[in-house]
Amino acid sequence: MFDLFKNRPKDVKEIRNALLQFIKEQLQKTEGGEGSNITGLYLFIHCNDEEKHLYEAAVFYDQPGKFKNEEIQKIADDYAIALPASWILEISFNSNVPAEAIPIKTIDAALLVSTFRNPVIHKEATAYINVLNGEAEKGRYKISSSPGKINIGRGVSVQTADGFFRKNMIAFTDSESNEKNRAVSRQHAHIEWDPKIGSFFLFADEGGIPPNNKIKVRATGGSPVKLMTTQIGHRLQEGDQVILGESAVLEFTFSAE
Repeated sequence: MFDLFKNRPKDVKEIRNALLQFIKEQLQKTEGGEGSNITGLYLFIHCNDEEKHLYEAAVFYDQPGKFKNEEIQKIADDYAIALPASWILEISFNSNVPAEAIPIKTIDAALLVSTFRNPVIHKEATAYINVLNGEAEKGRYKISSSPGKINIGRGVSVQTADGFFRKNMIAFTDSESNEKNRAVSRQHAHIEWDPKIGSFFLFADEGGIPPNNKIKVRATGGSPVKLMTTQIGHRLQEGDQVILGESAVLEFTFSAE
C-alpha cells in the first residue's frame, strides 16, 4: 500500500492533479457517446492516517459535491464526454479496495467506473442510526440493505389517514410532554436501500415536508440541506446528521462501534 519508491505527490494540489489526471484518462476511453453509459465513479482512497487530511482536502471532502460538480464534470465537458445527469461520485476512505478497481500508481487510491453494461453490484450493507437528541425507543438502530422501507416517526404503530397502520422501525416516543419529540411527525421519513447505486437514501414522508414539518441533513463539514419533497431522496453518507422537526437528531454511520 505505502510504496517508498513511488514518485509520490507531497501536497494537496499534487494529489488532486494526480486524481484528476487519472480520472480524465479513464473518461477519455468513453469518448464518442460511450460516456452516457456511465452510472458512477467510485474512488477508493487507502492512504495512511498521517496523509488522510491531504487526501480529504484534495477531494474537497468537507464540501460535498464540489469535486464532482466543479472538477470532474468540467473534465467531461471539456472533452465532450456526455455523462448522464444521474451519474454519481462516491468517495470512500477504506483499505479494502475491490479487485475490479484500477489502482492509481502514484498515489494511494483506486478508481472503479460503473456503467449500465458493467454495473457495480453491492449485494448487501449494514449501517447504524444513532439517536443524538430526542427520546426514541432505542438509542441505536441497526439497518440493513434488505428490501423495503425503514420508517421513521413518532410512535411505534400509528394509524394513517387511509385507515391503515404504519409501523415505525425508528420510533420516537409518543409523548407530548417531551419537547424534543413534539415536532416529530408520526409519518416523518423513511430510509431505503438502492441496490443499483449501492447506497441508503433518506426520503421525507408527508409529515416531514413543509408546511407541516421539516427535515434537514448535514454531511460532515458540509452545509445543511432541506428535504422539500417526498420524491427526491438524499444519499446518506458516513457521519450525516439528520434533524427531524425542531431538535430531534439522528446520525448515520457504518461504524459498528
